[in-house]
Amino acid sequence: MTDIPACPLCAMENTYPDGENYVCADCGHEWSMHAAAGPTEPGATTVRDANGTALSDGDSVVLIKDLKAKGGSTLKMGTKAKNIRLVDGDHEVDVKIDGIGYLLKSCYLKKTA
Repeated sequence: MTDIPACPLCAMENTYPDGENYVCADCGHEWSMHAAAGPTEPGATTVRDANGTALSDGDSVVLIKDLKAKGGSTLKMGTKAKNIRLVDGDHEVDVKIDGIGYLLKSCYLKKTA
């Protein structure tokens, strides 16, 4: 087992060392090994949308692609979700769409005004 951290931008674990940096193979983000060496506390990471805009509790977001949900339903691109809640874990955004709760990855969302 390696001590290579997950990507701080997209939270995926497909990362590798490259010289003095870590690189995420999924989103292409690079960050310094020295910045990743510091202690982290739960909830200290910033959740960012597909455009890199920081998200916070209560924001409104729009889906940027169709997503298949369990049960055979599909969340359509352009669907808006209001009053999101950020949670810890692989799927870091908790939303309610048409009264049904979903946990989504922030890389499929875009912050709206």
